[in-house]
Amino acid sequence: MLEGRKVLLIIAGGISAYKSLELIRLLRKSGAAVATVLTAAGSEFVTSLTLSALSGEKVHTELFDLTSESEMGHIELSRSADLVVVAPATADLMAKCVHGLANDLASTLLLATDKPVLMAPAMNVRMWEHAATQRNINTLRTDGTLFVGPNEGDMACGEFGPGRMAEPPEILAAIESALGERPLAGRHVLVTSGPTHEPIDPVRYLANRSSGRQGTAIADALFGLGAEVTFVTGPASAARPRGCRVVEVETATEMLAAVERSLPVDVAIFAAAVADWHVASSRDSKIKKDSSGRPPMLALTENPDILATIALRTENRPALVVGFAAETDEVIANATAKRLRKGCDWLFANDVRPETGIMGGPENSVTLITEAGAEAWPRMSKAETAERIARRVAQHFA
Repeated sequence: MLEGRKVLLIIAGGISAYKSLELIRLLRKSGAAVATVLTAAGSEFVTSLTLSALSGEKVHTELFDLTSESEMGHIELSRSADLVVVAPATADLMAKCVHGLANDLASTLLLATDKPVLMAPAMNVRMWEHAATQRNINTLRTDGTLFVGPNEGDMACGEFGPGRMAEPPEILAAIESALGERPLAGRHVLVTSGPTHEPIDPVRYLANRSSGRQGTAIADALFGLGAEVTFVTGPASAARPRGCRVVEVETATEMLAAVERSLPVDVAIFAAAVADWHVASSRDSKIKKDSSGRPPMLALTENPDILATIALRTENRPALVVGFAAETDEVIANATAKRLRKGCDWLFANDVRPETGIMGGPENSVTLITEAGAEAWPRMSKAETAERIARRVAQHFA
C-alpha cells in the first residue's frame, strides 16, 4: 500500500477531471497523503471545495499566492511529494513541459520538481494521434516521464478511439509501481488472450468476436503490480500490453504449445476465447463454389482444452490457475460445473449474450467462482475488472 507516501496531484482541464475525485479517494484509502493543484481550466470541471473535502488538504490554484510565495511555496510544493501525478494530462500541459514553459502554477511545479512525474493523458482522439502530440510524448518519455494510458473507447465529444484517461484503479496501480509498491514482484504470471483463428483454407477461418481487451488489461494490471508477465495471444485487435513478453499465435494448438513452453509459472490466467473446434483437413487452396450450389462439407475436430490441460497436470502446475467462462445460458450453474470439470482454482464467468455488449466491448461483468462459492462483481470497465483481478491475485500470495 501507500502508507506514509505523499502524492502531488495536478488536475488539468478536461471532462475526465471528474475521475480525479475517485483517484483521490483511492489514494487516501491506500494510506497516501494527497496535495492537489487545480488549473484554471480544470476548475471548469471540478471545484476546489470538492477536492479539499476529499483530500483533507488545501487546494493550490495560484502561482502568485502571496502567503505561499513569501516562502517560495511553489518550490516547496514541487519537492515535498514522493511523486507528481498529472491526471488528466492535456495536450496543452504536455506541450508546455516539453518546451520548458512555466506561466502558471502547474507548469512551474513540473519544471521545478526533482521528483518522478507520472502523466495520465486525456484528449480527443485526433489530438492524441496528431504528430505534434506524439512528438511531445516521445520527448517526455525520453526525459523520464512515466505514463499510464490513454485507453480506447467512446469519448464525450462523440468520437471513438485512443484518448480516454486511464481509469482511477489503473492510475493507482501505476502510482504504486512508480513508488516501488510491487506486491507481485518475483512472481511469474502467464496470461492468454484474444481469439484463435482456425484455418479453413488460405483465406477463411473459424473464430469468435473476442477483441482481446480483457486479456491485455489483465496483463497490464499484473505488470503494474510488479509481476513478470508472459502474454500469449491469438490474433486480437486489442493493443499488446507494455513491458510483457508477448508470444503471438494463431491456432489453439499453437497456443497450447506456447503455454507449455512458458512453464513453470506461479499463476496462469486463461482469458483467451479459444475456438472449440478446428477443421480436420484445412485446404491449401481457396475453396471455390461449383455449379451444384452445395456448400463444401467441413469435418470439425475438437481443439485441445488448454485450461484443463494445465490445471489437471501433475508436474509444473501453477500454484494458481484461473479460467474464464463465456456463457449465454444458466451462467452461474454452467460456470460452476466448468470449474470443477476443468480443475482450475478460480473461474470468472461472464454473460456474453449479444444484448450485454460484453464480447468485444469495453466493459465486463463477471462472477468469480471459487471453491467457496460465487462472488458477483459489478459491471465496470475491462481495465477496472483487470485491476481488481490483479489485486485479488496479489492478496492470494500475501
